[in-house]
Amino acid sequence: MKSFVISKRDSGVRVDRFIEKTFDSLPKSLMYKEIRKKNIKVNKKRCTNDQRLNEGDLLELYLKDDVLKLKVRHLDFMKASDEIDIVYEDENIIIINKKVGILCHPDGKDYIDNLVARLKKYLYKKGEWSPDTSSFTPSLANRIDRNTGGLVIGAKNLEALKILNAKIKSREIEKYYLTVVYGKMPKSEETLTAFLTKDERQNLVKVTDNQVEGSKKIITKYKVLDYYDNASLLEIELLTGRTHQIRAHLAHIGHPLYGDGKYGREEGRYRQALYSYKLKFAFDDDNMLSYLSGRVFQAKDIKLLDDYKERKFK
Repeated sequence: MKSFVISKRDSGVRVDRFIEKTFDSLPKSLMYKEIRKKNIKVNKKRCTNDQRLNEGDLLELYLKDDVLKLKVRHLDFMKASDEIDIVYEDENIIIINKKVGILCHPDGKDYIDNLVARLKKYLYKKGEWSPDTSSFTPSLANRIDRNTGGLVIGAKNLEALKILNAKIKSREIEKYYLTVVYGKMPKSEETLTAFLTKDERQNLVKVTDNQVEGSKKIITKYKVLDYYDNASLLEIELLTGRTHQIRAHLAHIGHPLYGDGKYGREEGRYRQALYSYKLKFAFDDDNMLSYLSGRVFQAKDIKLLDDYKERKFK
């Protein structure tokens, strides 16, 4: 027999999902059978496999020890770097300033050191999270490309992750970028509309003025902050969030980003002058994260701005 008191991190997880993530030797068929037989209970009462667990719930499994072997956890994230630039943190979320060159999630080449691994290591060393005691894994609610720096939001529990995902989708978390583009913009500020088609095989997008088959509408708002010689410093507000939207949309109107080897003028360079520097929380309902509504978070020590001030964009 084993029992667990559900933590805040696991609040909202289904009974069967919690059990699957916790035990290594309990077959699904047996788990569902034992739930039906009332040998798996929540708060001393019968439960269902899809029942959501709440913080403080008591989950009990009256089963033989040989099927209740805990999963062996591999702590690969402990090999990640300790470097993590925290802009804001509370019991539910964490906002990290990701540096240029770091992946948000692992890929085939960079499996160990990435932003989500650094987040796990940070919370593990603080004693706030452990894969041995929680079925929830700290997660990123948004992501930005390796060669774009800026603010990324991490969730410390399932409920926070659900809310963040929903609010990003509904544009109740507003995202602002800084970029430096070639040339002087035609207007001091403007809202651009076009259509974007994605080529998955080549990891490229194409922007057109008119809708074509497979294209999706994009809306990009810019404001000119400064201008010198042939370089314009812009603040971008993303009103839609498509792959490579800022880079491709501005290149489409004849003002590609400096350093952009994919959509710009500098073939082979992929350190595009783009930084996700500001987030605004504008929730219009009551939820667990409502205390963040009206808050604005901004990155500091942005190299792109330093380079612009030193007139390095030629």
